[in-house]
Amino acid sequence: MHRPPATYLVDGTAIRTRRMDLGMSQVDCAARVGISRPYLSQLETGHRDSVRPPTYKRLRTVLDVPDDDDRLLAEEAAREEAHGRRHGSP
Repeated sequence: MHRPPATYLVDGTAIRTRRMDLGMSQVDCAARVGISRPYLSQLETGHRDSVRPPTYKRLRTVLDVPDDDDRLLAEEAAREEAHGRRHGSP
């Protein structure tokens, strides 16, 4: 059985770009994800680079990013996720 990682390495620039593409403020996005605005800012600027699975799932949901779309993951994490899916992991 495949377990999700303890944390997901995220790409702050991708998060900011997607949020802005949707016309969403940091305050609105953070509130909808259930995190603080400073925490979202730290993710977007790269001062923090990882989130726990429930937060990552909510972030994807709020930013309307499908489960099979790795654009919010850091490049290395995205490669590892894709590799896992090719070898039978969901």
